[in-house]
Amino acid sequence: MGAYLLAHDLGTSGNKAVLYDLEGNLKGSAVCGYDTLYPRPSFVEQRAGDWWRAVCDSTKQLLAQTGIGGGEIAAVSFSGQMMGCLPVGKDGEPLRDMIIWADTRSGAQEGRMIEAVGMEEGYRRTGHRLSASYTAAKTMWVRDNEPEIYEKTHKVLHAKDYIVYRLTGEYATDYSDASATNCMDIKKKQWADDLIAAYGLRRELLPELHASTDVVGKVTAEAARACGLMEGTPVVLGGGDGCCACVGAGVVDEGSAYAVLGSSSWIMFASRAPQLDPGMRTFNFVHLDPALYTPTGTMQAAGMSYQWYREAMCEAEATRAGAAGSTVFDILDAEIEKSPPGAKGLLYLPYLLGERSPRWNHKARGAFIGMDMTTEKKDFSRAVLEGVGYNLKVILDVFEGRKPFESLITIGGGAKGKVWLQILSDIWQKTLDIPEYLEEATSMGAAVCAGVGVGAYKDFSVMKGLNKTVYQVKPNPANAETYGAMYRAFNAAYDGLCETYELLSKAN
Repeated sequence: MGAYLLAHDLGTSGNKAVLYDLEGNLKGSAVCGYDTLYPRPSFVEQRAGDWWRAVCDSTKQLLAQTGIGGGEIAAVSFSGQMMGCLPVGKDGEPLRDMIIWADTRSGAQEGRMIEAVGMEEGYRRTGHRLSASYTAAKTMWVRDNEPEIYEKTHKVLHAKDYIVYRLTGEYATDYSDASATNCMDIKKKQWADDLIAAYGLRRELLPELHASTDVVGKVTAEAARACGLMEGTPVVLGGGDGCCACVGAGVVDEGSAYAVLGSSSWIMFASRAPQLDPGMRTFNFVHLDPALYTPTGTMQAAGMSYQWYREAMCEAEATRAGAAGSTVFDILDAEIEKSPPGAKGLLYLPYLLGERSPRWNHKARGAFIGMDMTTEKKDFSRAVLEGVGYNLKVILDVFEGRKPFESLITIGGGAKGKVWLQILSDIWQKTLDIPEYLEEATSMGAAVCAGVGVGAYKDFSVMKGLNKTVYQVKPNPANAETYGAMYRAFNAAYDGLCETYELLSKAN
């Protein structure tokens, strides 16, 4: 067996190839970007051929950079963006560009799914609300609007599944990706034939279901020539990006939880059974370990809110940072620490892209509320970070209605900001465990999946020793009362603005 594990993380902006040794040490990484296409409003697509080129180029770059030969790779596995729809023909060639997770064109199809099945029944069976976000509605859109493509379609694939096909010639998907299609019975881990029939889709379009750790094939001679791996290298299926990040963060035991601070953010935990919320506010994936599930709540604009604020309102800070040789976030963090917890009564509602769980309101919009003559720029900066924290606490409260979490592992690019981490810890009144690998957790989860698949690791418990906590952020009890009051105001502000959101949607 080779001494290294290769993981590819097929994200929205590009593919990241990462190499680990069997002790979990990061040996190198290479990134190749690709374009996202916006052919019409609400249409968001990518070219499958761009993913393949990115996988091949990043693999070659990584092997050259590290000096490690293709024959030293024990296995390759994948993390991939979820909730897509790529129709391919019998020859495996894409019939159109992939409709990716961010695409919301399928509103009419969502409505027909709800009429045919019922929202409550769909949620009970699939672990998710019936939604235009998922693969079923997107495939229905192809059927309804591009019938000539639908008729030629042999399989509908996710991003990672297409790359697995290019490497091995095999069609397959795993339980984690399948659990984000609205087509899989979440408890039985089987395609729900009756739901698929109710949607009016052909059952044979869906690939064979596997555990994430299954070796589904080996690298073919043709693929080896293209990407630089050795012919015969085992290919382990891997999983959806959120589920891979869950493993990479170390959430491999029932009840452990983590939060991701990225452009979007989510809170996810491991459970022996799906957690079906009576209000359908949260949803469920299958963990990479098929004995576990990952109940999840996600917000749309977390780090994206801070990015928007920086670009829209912080030109002066960016100039100062450039002159000082620092970053604009360094400048903002220093100012935020001068603003008191609660930002002197200023609230930010982070609904720049509407909202998913648990609000499920695509008409919601962002707002600052509570300004007076004493409000300063530093208060706006703090309010943005606090607003994201309040919104994530809404998710946390849903989950803690069943069982409180003692602490949360926190990963993602935002977890590099210690000021933000302290704000979150104080709002949630939770200890945050910060591991060594923050932005590599997703690829690490895929690498461990590969290791389990080929027997290099016994099971996912090995993860506990691979991405260890390097420090903790403890909550300040002195801030609990202020943040409790502001959190109540935050929820009241959202409720009070719902009618306004409706009026705004009709006015524009």
